[in-house]
Amino acid sequence: MRAAVYHTIFSRRDVRGQFLPDPIPDAVLSRLLTAAHFAPSVGFMQPWSFLLVRDPAIKRRVHDAFLHANAEAALLFEEDRRDQYRQLRLQGILEAPLNLCVTCDRDRAGPVVLGRTHNKAMDVYSTVCAVQNLWLAARAEGVGVGWVSIFRASALRDILQLPPRIVPVAYLCLGYVSYFNDRPDLEAAGWRGRLPLEQLVYLDRWGETGDEATAGLRENLRRDQREAILLKAASAAAE
Repeated sequence: MRAAVYHTIFSRRDVRGQFLPDPIPDAVLSRLLTAAHFAPSVGFMQPWSFLLVRDPAIKRRVHDAFLHANAEAALLFEEDRRDQYRQLRLQGILEAPLNLCVTCDRDRAGPVVLGRTHNKAMDVYSTVCAVQNLWLAARAEGVGVGWVSIFRASALRDILQLPPRIVPVAYLCLGYVSYFNDRPDLEAAGWRGRLPLEQLVYLDRWGETGDEATAGLRENLRRDQREAILLKAASAAAE
């Protein structure tokens, strides 16, 4: 069981293309949504809802909203980076048989929520936990998931007719795929590489590496990251 959990984590991918037209059976979709619903949440608030989008007309409107926002986003990068950005495939809205908007109802548990009293964003963080649960369950089911984040929230609110209190947290494209890549798309495209984990772990205070006290841990971190990279490559080759 432990190996299966780590295998799923290391082989999870953000899928932008290679979606197949085959619909996700209701039994599979039910398992994915159930996994999401069993995520942890602040004050057991369970602030999430799941809006299934299958209507081609609505998907086209969402796609148009993405294109508009994506054109704006490209202009924020320096010129050399801008050209590379425009060549990236960042969504599969029209190709994926199912789109899913995961939302956060900030009023679901009333104005005072246990655990949210001093960190008002905890309900949104909880909703992201539900997204991660769904994503890992989807990978175990052989279903691809792509998170499209390049939107104006106001555009999604209008298209999906969300009430004012509802926050659109994640817009996901779901479907079976012809293959899973062995590396994240942005890593393979040279946009960014994976950072060495041992450089991101501190002891007691920010920036303090505790070299002697954490030497053994850091060696394990280097080894485990190497093994994770090898495992995900082997997994992709096997599929």
